[in-house]
Amino acid sequence: MSRKFSLKELDEQVQKKKSFLCVGLDTDMDKLPIHLAKTPVAFLNFNRQIIEATSDLCVAYKINTAFYEVLGAKGWELFKQTIDLIPKNIFIIADAKRGDIGNTSSQYAKAFFEELDVHAITLSPYMGKDSVTPYFEHKNKWVILLGLTSNEGAKDFQLEKMKDEKPLYTHVLETASKWGKKENTMFVIGATKEEEFKRVREILPEHFLLVPGVGSQGGDMEEVIKLGATKNGRLLINASRSILYAGNEQDFAAKAREEAFRLKLQMESGFH
Repeated sequence: MSRKFSLKELDEQVQKKKSFLCVGLDTDMDKLPIHLAKTPVAFLNFNRQIIEATSDLCVAYKINTAFYEVLGAKGWELFKQTIDLIPKNIFIIADAKRGDIGNTSSQYAKAFFEELDVHAITLSPYMGKDSVTPYFEHKNKWVILLGLTSNEGAKDFQLEKMKDEKPLYTHVLETASKWGKKENTMFVIGATKEEEFKRVREILPEHFLLVPGVGSQGGDMEEVIKLGATKNGRLLINASRSILYAGNEQDFAAKAREEAFRLKLQMESGFH
């Protein structure tokens, strides 16, 4: 049975939990707490305890494939086992940042939506519509397109002004938002670019935004919520390292929960 998640269900989870929190499971074998062995069993046990400690506070988990791919075939097995640990009412994102021609995209879509059965995948839109449309052939699945990222290098291309004096990323949002619909498309907008959120919401008034960069990267939670939240919320604010590595001893899961709870409390300002 394929995992499904509708816009209505996601809206309901956000409102029910009064949370925009997305926990990034960017688990690094080298950063496991000191009492855990550097083994696949310990890796999965770490993920299990993080999920158990945070699942009532968050509405999504984002699994960065790089931290699993680096472990080879065993890593993909850990990826699938981690997905199976996540409760059914939580949105699952494969942070894979794929972007390729149509026939290759079709295979990626099958891999992530059928074999791994996640709800959503992050994609680069820069090869154009035909590199993204194969993913839309999978009903009740989502694509999350890179819009304006939180890294320093975003200024190299994304923030470059075009002939009309508007930055390149705005053209990407305007064009790519027409490929799908708000029921199956989100956009990544970095929390460190909070001065751009007003412009983003003028282009995307109803789409969900996936917002990395709060926490370790220094994005301003209050500003993101003030400028980015709609009346339905429509934000997923990601935190990875600040939660995963809040503690490095046997109480690491309790420390992770404390940090997740702190972030959720901040988010409650966005609900009335």
